[in-house]
Amino acid sequence: MPKFTFRQLELFAALPEHSTLGSAAQQLHISESALSHAVSELEAALGEQLCIRRKAKGMHLTPTGRHFAKRARELLREASALADGLGELRGELKGPVSLGCYTGLASNVLPAVLEGMANLHPKVEISITVGDHSDLLPALEDGSLDTAIVYDIGLPADVERKVIYETEVMAVLGANDPLAEEDDVDLADLSTKPLIMLNTAPSTEYTQLMFAQRGLKPNLGAIVPQIDLVRAMVGRGLGYSLLMSRPNQIPVSSEGKGLVTRHLRPRAGQTSVVAVWPKEAVLTIRAKAVVQYAVEVLDALNPEESGDRSSWADESPPREK
Repeated sequence: MPKFTFRQLELFAALPEHSTLGSAAQQLHISESALSHAVSELEAALGEQLCIRRKAKGMHLTPTGRHFAKRARELLREASALADGLGELRGELKGPVSLGCYTGLASNVLPAVLEGMANLHPKVEISITVGDHSDLLPALEDGSLDTAIVYDIGLPADVERKVIYETEVMAVLGANDPLAEEDDVDLADLSTKPLIMLNTAPSTEYTQLMFAQRGLKPNLGAIVPQIDLVRAMVGRGLGYSLLMSRPNQIPVSSEGKGLVTRHLRPRAGQTSVVAVWPKEAVLTIRAKAVVQYAVEVLDALNPEESGDRSSWADESPPREK
């Protein structure tokens, strides 16, 4: 059996994120020579070349090296899960969790989760990455993230998912918009108005699909990369938007302008907010605790719709009013 240490695995698992040994060594807080020696020892133990190191051209992993780095991350996660299990027997959770969150959800979802986890498990250290699917899904695949909270739209088949809450597309209108007086709004009545579209994956494609399914074409007023800016423009009366319902949402823009949210008629864009992680990965007990708390706290915000739910059950949040 090849002989190598967990420290060697930990060092090598970090290499895919770097183009030189120097940058990897700096992040890992060791000398470049020590890192080079650890890699050489691994190669000797395995009898395989794992990376090619050239002073003028940097460093890159061989196909075997890329495969080994991926498996090293998996083994490290499994070892961490084993240690977590022993800690759970003692009634404590501690250690890191790398959590990703879709940018349009982050300000509504993360504060409550982070506050609650800090109170329940103060020794769990949660680091946050915010982005869209093009940022978060590759980070899950390469092991940079333990789990990510995203919409269940356009996800690959090779991820596990846990429903946090159900959601749907809502029309967001300025308080003075005549359609704000209606109980719900037909997409056809909106199609002539300027649409302030959120330009993030998968939001943009999902919005376009909703119009296409009704045989309608949106009148694009602006394409905006941030949800707070979308809401601010709607509050100014520059158009309307189509956004997913979310918890902890107040009916005003960042400038204090009134906003009104209405269901579409017929209801459309129903989906879920889910926590996802690679199927081949072992979700640590720490990460599982974060996901479970997200389910519980978001359900608690909507007591009239929540029932008797067991651990890891689907949840529904309050709709934006």
